[in-house]
Amino acid sequence: MEVFTCGGCGTALTAPLSRVPYPVYAGMPYGNGHPMPVLMEPGTYAVDEDPARAERSIVIAPGDAHGTVLLQRGEPGACCGIDGRYGPNLTCAGCGRKVATRIDACSLWQATWLEPAAVRAVPAGPVRPVADWASLTHWWCAAEPWDAAGRWDPRWASETAVTLAHLVATADGSPVALPDGPLADAFRARLDRLLPAAGPAKRAALAGPGLLLPDPLPDIAVVPRHPQTGQPWPAPAGVATAPLAVGFWTHLARRGGRPLRPVTGKLPAGVERDDPLPPHPLGSQQPAWGAYFATLERLSAAPSGRPAPNRRRGGGVGGR
Repeated sequence: MEVFTCGGCGTALTAPLSRVPYPVYAGMPYGNGHPMPVLMEPGTYAVDEDPARAERSIVIAPGDAHGTVLLQRGEPGACCGIDGRYGPNLTCAGCGRKVATRIDACSLWQATWLEPAAVRAVPAGPVRPVADWASLTHWWCAAEPWDAAGRWDPRWASETAVTLAHLVATADGSPVALPDGPLADAFRARLDRLLPAAGPAKRAALAGPGLLLPDPLPDIAVVPRHPQTGQPWPAPAGVATAPLAVGFWTHLARRGGRPLRPVTGKLPAGVERDDPLPPHPLGSQQPAWGAYFATLERLSAAPSGRPAPNRRRGGGVGGR
């Protein structure tokens, strides 16, 4: 674990943090006027080491920033908050050095971006133990793709866009056949638009802890991605993988796994109900296309002429 300190006076600027993989959609806007969640989990940080960008990007959850002072200044052009267009807005409480940029405007991920040249990483204790797959994929660990009001979660749109890019890249121009169920509900319509309808299809299926793979084995397995290491669950030899964030993978794999409560009264004996009822979305899901294209370009390692996403303000297209 590390604590980031001021490069000038040594003041501690963060809580102890563990490094996790950098989200490909970090810095990409989503929708128009959409209230956004915090990008990073508490107690974590991520570093963008894309060689296409001259400087590293270090991102943390806003609540993990300590020992900083927010600059009180006007932000003309910002919609519902601070969008970072005028550069660093957090200074070190010890010496006044500009050390980070806090972002909280609509359509932008809530995040604090540390200035690489202004901070130092100092060891702050042992590495956190890596969680095992079983503890990460209980039914209660599932991440719902929408909220109680029926709005799609931007993280679901972004994470499924990343998985969609893996499926398209692995298909390599062939159709992808999905079994009816949660996996098809999440990806079939998009794959049908992005891939040809004719030709031999590659079969895809959910795979991971507690699931039995069909016989014969599928060509592609949609597997959970570990939140600490970024590594996908290991599929059998010869099966390509398309990773999905573990919470959303658990939602697809454990759908229907919520415990049911027995009821009494006017309903027939033995009838059970889901209480409270699960939320339902108001409209159709749209992937975050910026995250899709960025992932596809990275997987193909072939530049497409699209500009590299700006880490703070742009470069991606979100869906609502």
